[in-house]
Amino acid sequence: MSSDPRSSDFVYKDYSLEQLDNWISDALNNELLTAQEIYDAIIKSVKDSVKYHKKELDRSKQLLCLMSENKSSICEATNDDWIDFWEEVSYPKEYDNLQYTEEEMNSMCDAAADKEERDRCREYNLREAEYYNKRALIDAEHKKQNKELEEIRKSGGFEWTPGS
Repeated sequence: MSSDPRSSDFVYKDYSLEQLDNWISDALNNELLTAQEIYDAIIKSVKDSVKYHKKELDRSKQLLCLMSENKSSICEATNDDWIDFWEEVSYPKEYDNLQYTEEEMNSMCDAAADKEERDRCREYNLREAEYYNKRALIDAEHKKQNKELEEIRKSGGFEWTPGS
C-alpha cells in the first residue's frame, strides 16, 4: 500500500488508520502528556464530530420537513430518538450467547483497581441494564403494533386506505 494519494494502490481506509496509529504513538511518546489528557482529547474529538453531524442532521430534517407535503415522522424525531439511535449497540449474531450475567459483571467490577473505578463500572452496568430493559419494552411494543397493522391490512385496511 502506498501512502501517496496519487498512487494507484492507495487505500484511504488504511491511510486513515495509519495516521491514527501515528498520532496515538506520538501522543503516548510525548512525556508532557498524561493518559487523561490523551483520553480527554479523543473524547472531545468524537463529541465534536457528533455535535457537528447532529447540527447538519437537524438542518437536513428541517429542509425535508419543508419539502414534505405530509409531515413525515422524521419531522417529529426527538432528542431522545437521537440519543437512542447513537447509543444503540448492535453486535454480530455470533455474540448473541456471549452476554455477561449480572453476577459476572459484578465480579468484573469487584476486580477493578480502585473504589472509584468499581463505582463507575457498576454505574455503567446499571445504565446498560436500564437501556436493555427499555429496548425490550420498545421492541415488544413495536412487535405488537406490527401485529395490529398486519391485522388491519388483512382485513382490507382503513376506510381511507386507497383500494379498499
